[in-house]
Amino acid sequence: MKDKLEQRFKELKDQFDIEEPSLGHFDRFELKLNSEFDKKNKWNPRTWTWLAMAASVALLIGIWFGGYSAKQGLELADVSPQMEETQNFFVSTIKQEIESINLKRTDENQQIIEDAFKQLNKLEENYHLLTVELEKSNEDKRIIYAMISNYQQRIEVLQTLLQQLDEIQQIKTISDEETII
Repeated sequence: MKDKLEQRFKELKDQFDIEEPSLGHFDRFELKLNSEFDKKNKWNPRTWTWLAMAASVALLIGIWFGGYSAKQGLELADVSPQMEETQNFFVSTIKQEIESINLKRTDENQQIIEDAFKQLNKLEENYHLLTVELEKSNEDKRIIYAMISNYQQRIEVLQTLLQQLDEIQQIKTISDEETII
């Protein structure tokens, strides 16, 4: 292999370009590079127009897909008016509990809150699977009960979290009072 390479260099010996550039060539080259760089970094109105159009298209596609994927499955509210009331009650209760938790959020209890919200996300994923099953099973009562139970479990997780946050706050208050004394 080495012999072939050396032989090829000997064959091409007179064909190599060994000329040096003229004086100031590197300075002129650098100047051209900088001017091209400046031209490319300038934003013109066309660029903004294209970006705005691309963002609009992406947003519309996202909304379309989001609406499509959100409609997969059958919610409790789709079963009957009573189930709609039940779902509305659970959803509003969960929202209230989350608002209460967010008001009590501090750096000290951040990890506990994040852990509880991870549990909530798992329960929400399970609920989504139940909505798909409900649609397939033609409104099976067992699945409806499982969906209601899922909402109850979410509320229990949030109430337990609120109790823990209250206990942490009480312990902190007691320790703060002892430090003052």
